[in-house]
Amino acid sequence: MSVSQALLAAEERGLDLVEVSPNANPPVCRIMDYGKYKYQASKRAAEAKKKSARVDIKEVKMRPKTEDHDFQVKVRNALRFLEEGNKVKVTVMFRGREVTHPEFGFGLMKRVAEEVAEVGVVEMSPRMAGRFMTMVIGPKKK
Repeated sequence: MSVSQALLAAEERGLDLVEVSPNANPPVCRIMDYGKYKYQASKRAAEAKKKSARVDIKEVKMRPKTEDHDFQVKVRNALRFLEEGNKVKVTVMFRGREVTHPEFGFGLMKRVAEEVAEVGVVEMSPRMAGRFMTMVIGPKKK
């Protein structure tokens, strides 16, 4: 039907004429309540956003000379974060001359990775960035 006929038909029904496919030959239009359509589309988008899982990155900080009990506390926190579905960023901070022995930090990172292996997987292997060594562990997929 012609554009003028379609506009009249839409006006008679109290609705809008909406162009659906402008690239088609001839262009395809639809008679609908455009305000109601936009409202429903926004509600669908909000519902989809609500259902999507949000993953936070939680951080656990240590030093190369962290004692065993403190280490276990940090690992317990990391396990809790991973079980909640969050990623864990493990950071080893070096002070003064400690930075000349990064192998202590790598050893600590390796121990953390072994302790959380059953619930987490290493996503970013340990790497030095200035006086900090970081590693990211993500939760295992079920």
